Formats: sequence, C-alpha cells, structure tokens
Amino acid sequence: MTTLSIFRKVAVAEGISYLLLLFVAMPLKYWAGMPLAVKYTGWAHGLLFVMYIVILIMAWQEYKWKFSKTAMIGAASLLPFAPFIVDKKLKEEN
Repeated sequence: MTTLSIFRKVAVAEGISYLLLLFVAMPLKYWAGMPLAVKYTGWAHGLLFVMYIVILIMAWQEYKWKFSKTAMIGAASLLPFAPFIVDKKLKEEN
C-alpha cells in the first residue's frame, strides 16, 4: 500500500466520523440526552483527524506536493463533506 492510498482511506474514514459526530452524535447528546454518543464518536474522530494530518505530512514529503496543495487538503478536514472531494481529486490524479 502506498502512502497516498492509506491517506485516501483515512480521509474517507475521517469524513465519515465527522458527519457521524455532527449529524448523529450531537443530536443524540442534545435532543436525546445521550452525551456518551459525542464522547466516543468525538474520540474516534479526533484520532482519525490526527492520523489524517500525520499521513498528510508524510504524503507531502513523499510526493513533493506544493505547500498550497497540502494546506488546502489539510483545510478540507475542517469542512464536513470536503474529505470526500479530496479523495475523489486524489483518485483522479493517479
């Protein structure tokens, strides 16, 4: 497996965890009184976010990406549906 293929998998997992946190766990916490949903989903999302950034830095070094491209991919992790767009763009590049 290449660094890029690992990054793409982590990006999709991070995107899914972010959506679950925003649209499932948060409503369960505030509307159904289930704070553990956010605790565990948030913990998983945090771990995936750290993995996303670490593997992004590894890919940046390995593939000699421009800083601007790396920064845009990093910023994409902060937007709910953007990691899926990143995955699609990286797939098209290779």
